[in-house]
Amino acid sequence: MKRILAISVFFLPLMMFAGESEPADTLTRLEKAIGEVTVTAIKQAADLTLHPVAGTVVNRAQLERLNIASVRGVSELAPNVYMPQYGSRMTSSIYVRGIGARIDQPVVGLNIDNVPFLNKDNYDFDIPDIARMEIIRGAQSTLYGRNTMGGLINIYTISPLSYQGTRALAETGRGNLYRASLSHYRKFSPALGMSLSGDFHYFGGIRRNEYNGSHADRDKGGSLRWKTDWKPNSRLSLENAAWFTLSRSGGYPYAYEGSCEINYNDTCFYRRNSFADGLTLKYHGNSWSLSGITSVQYIDDNMTLDQDFLPQDYFTLTQKRKEWAVTQDFIVRGSVGDSYRWLGGAFGFYKRTSMNAPVTFKDYGIAQLIEGKRNEVNPDFPIKWDDDEFLLGSRFTMPTWGLAVYHESEVSVGKWNFTAGVRLDYERVGLRYHSSANSGYTVYNATDPADIKVFSKEPIDIDDRGMMHKSFVELLPKLSVSYDLPMHSRSNVYVSVGKGYKSGGYNTQMFSDVLQQRVMGLMGLGMKYDVDDIVGYNPEKSWNYEAGAHIVCAEGKVLTDMAMFYIDCRDQQVTTFPDGTTTGRITTNAGKTESFGAEFQVSYLPSSRWLMNASYGYTHATFKEFFNGVQDFSGKRVPYAPANTLFAGVTYTHPVNRLIDELVFNVNVRGAGNIYWDEENTRSQKAYAVLGAGVSAKSGCATLEFWGKNLTDSKYNVFSFKSIGNTFFQRGMPLTWGVTLRFDFASKGL
Repeated sequence: MKRILAISVFFLPLMMFAGESEPADTLTRLEKAIGEVTVTAIKQAADLTLHPVAGTVVNRAQLERLNIASVRGVSELAPNVYMPQYGSRMTSSIYVRGIGARIDQPVVGLNIDNVPFLNKDNYDFDIPDIARMEIIRGAQSTLYGRNTMGGLINIYTISPLSYQGTRALAETGRGNLYRASLSHYRKFSPALGMSLSGDFHYFGGIRRNEYNGSHADRDKGGSLRWKTDWKPNSRLSLENAAWFTLSRSGGYPYAYEGSCEINYNDTCFYRRNSFADGLTLKYHGNSWSLSGITSVQYIDDNMTLDQDFLPQDYFTLTQKRKEWAVTQDFIVRGSVGDSYRWLGGAFGFYKRTSMNAPVTFKDYGIAQLIEGKRNEVNPDFPIKWDDDEFLLGSRFTMPTWGLAVYHESEVSVGKWNFTAGVRLDYERVGLRYHSSANSGYTVYNATDPADIKVFSKEPIDIDDRGMMHKSFVELLPKLSVSYDLPMHSRSNVYVSVGKGYKSGGYNTQMFSDVLQQRVMGLMGLGMKYDVDDIVGYNPEKSWNYEAGAHIVCAEGKVLTDMAMFYIDCRDQQVTTFPDGTTTGRITTNAGKTESFGAEFQVSYLPSSRWLMNASYGYTHATFKEFFNGVQDFSGKRVPYAPANTLFAGVTYTHPVNRLIDELVFNVNVRGAGNIYWDEENTRSQKAYAVLGAGVSAKSGCATLEFWGKNLTDSKYNVFSFKSIGNTFFQRGMPLTWGVTLRFDFASKGL
């Protein structure tokens, strides 16, 4: 934290040097600088400052200045929001206010152009031409349902009805970084517009695997998006967007703590093909509107790991998955005069996942983890495995579906606003599994060391099949009260309480461990698992209590948001690696956790040339009750969620009016920490900060930018874990730099 504060001092002289206000509509300029008001939001107010929620809005100009092209980029930008970049693009872990998820169900929902993305493994992909991002913190389950108990991220892309022309980008940087995108927007009539966007990225990598010299963090991919906006009349509108994305990641740059080197011998990669199509229909009546949001989503991916991350041949994991999903949301909203507004809806989804996830035990792993353990117990009759390697096979089919109805009413009485809502959510999760192992071992009689003989041949033939399912019913209420402050501009204070909900499910990666213990059990060793108990986990539920304020002051030059919160969480889902020499990882339910803290963000626009942003979040998240059968973790900090997040940025625009229209200078700092890596709180990452900067020159339709990230080359870890008794970690990105060239051949808009 000392480094964070020290770097933050860098911004004070710049803030003191800010120019005087100009006689213009400063509030309007501030809104344009911070985030343009959008009319595409369906379930919430277009302006988040009118809503009793804690939210951060990032517009197109800010996203480009900070070189943000995906969800990961907003980490620390919003207070108490942390999205570490580790593993591969499958690893989309998000932590908000002390709650989060590393695998399976997300704690934060993602909507792109109002379409909900169901699988967090598909959150991380580059999105060209983002018009606006909204990061809403706190439980949003009443309106948005499952897996939004920590918050919601809304992304809106540019509409072909508001912008026509061609946009292009070319970028290069350290690590053989190359990015390119091309978009064309055309208006065929006043009512019909279409756009086609494509992008490609390649990152050669910075971190090397010492075993073979290859880069462990290489990454490449691309996407295509076709968007249609049609408004046949003043009452009816249609928006459809179809995405196709490819991702090919090297992964995973995990270094062994003993040597501080990335050094593993088997292949690691992540590959993903995905498709999504979202259709939004809206009909506007005189004082009401009806909206329908329909989506189809598909994922075909493959994660292959050297699961021990060592140069020895222990074991490898391959997880191949195909998943289809459909969603349907109907929303009706209306108003009675200016004092009463209401919203009601029904939501349904169906998702079917097919997965093949075998673990392959290799010769060194067999010798150390099976033969060695068995022969320590019975040295007189040692065993020798018949094969150099064998397979623990696991196949799954997981159908999941759910239905929900919800309602929200808002009443205004003078300066008071009262909002109440409730949602009834039903979900059914099924699992059909097939676990198999086919191998064998030889038992020797070594009671006479001079005459060791074969005692017996023991085959391993396991073929387990089964079906199970879980059903969950949740009632998700919320209540908020806000008061409009007697100021010349819109400002308010609010209090709210709401229930959050994250779905339960099954630990598919734990089946390999269950099967391993079955194999060990045939030799008189190993744990005997109850499959229903060890594989399934229950929903996570929370009550979120919040008080905050949105204040516009200094004649509209300063926009301030503040919030305090308390979260009482039951059955929090915690990801752990089982003790000992196991191959799986497991999501388990902690008894009770609590999280409380505060957050603050301010934007200051003293003149048209200067823009300053700062945000800070503090979270104290601990286990109230959590006994894992061996150890009591009550009072310990919840792992992986940082106690502090910080962002500060200063942007100065200098008009030139010659060959160059303007120069834009940007300096920013991000920070996070402390972060604990285990429930025991024995390993942690201290608070750290990274400094970034950029300078861009605009001339006509072209903008050239030079940028750098982590300019101080700070050393910090973004992830750490234990596997088969060994500790591994991944370093944060070191000093990186790049050059970005943008073209905007606009005929209208923006």
